[in-house]
Amino acid sequence: MQYLMEIGLPIAIILIMIGLGLSLAPNDFKRVFKQPKSFILGVICQMLFLPLIAILIISLTGLTGELAIGLFILSLCPGGATSNLFSYLAKADVGLSVSLTAVVGFITPFTIPFLTAWAINYYGENQEAIKFPVLMTWVKLMVITVIPILIGMFIRSKKQSLAIKAQPFINWFSISVLVLVIIAICSKMGSKIMEFTILAGPAVILLNITTMIFAFYIGKVFLDNHAQSRTLTLEVGLQNGTLALLITSTILQSNTMSIPPSIYGLFMFLTAGIFSITMLKKDKLIIKTKQ
Repeated sequence: MQYLMEIGLPIAIILIMIGLGLSLAPNDFKRVFKQPKSFILGVICQMLFLPLIAILIISLTGLTGELAIGLFILSLCPGGATSNLFSYLAKADVGLSVSLTAVVGFITPFTIPFLTAWAINYYGENQEAIKFPVLMTWVKLMVITVIPILIGMFIRSKKQSLAIKAQPFINWFSISVLVLVIIAICSKMGSKIMEFTILAGPAVILLNITTMIFAFYIGKVFLDNHAQSRTLTLEVGLQNGTLALLITSTILQSNTMSIPPSIYGLFMFLTAGIFSITMLKKDKLIIKTKQ
């Protein structure tokens, strides 16, 4: 289990980020300039409102210490391959989803270290016991997120057919890794897992549901495009739990901090699935009405 956390998890994220790079084409970035409104709105929701909502929920639910830090770290992470996958299943704007995941993924290695340091100082009950090297964290995040994305983009530019075939496998691989890591954390926590799940569960569920609802209505109000509203919902509502677990379990080496991302990593599949099915049923109803 230890090897899974220290070696397997970083390697898995590198492969996942390469997979994200494999899905990127120059047109994805051109779309950012062609449709700046939806992209800028998505970035603002993810980079600004998501952490603010997390702070509000931490305050409302009374979450403290390492559990609060873990939830806040989760809110700092970009969307992952899961949001791209569900954007496809929900017939959302997949190009916008991939663009947001990639660009926000380029930005967060610069923001996560400093905001995590703030959270440790603000929420940490025993700050001296939590060692968090800001510069080293930034280097690690660059190595395991930004560089692999660039490698994936390079491979796609040379072998596009291979890149397209590999994407579905990498998406499912990322889900499998997330589940394995969650199982490993639960086994490490032992009897304490239920206690911490009861404490953190309501805040985690509230974060997931609140951000999805918030993003959906922001999209409806400011975007005259149903597909883009769906993308916004999934990108803001589904964070990269695997990356959050890397920070909490490998860099900070805290099983307690890893509880919120673990619960979130499982619960988000339920809400994303319900949302996708609801949107598809709505599409069918519209088609029947028109006929």
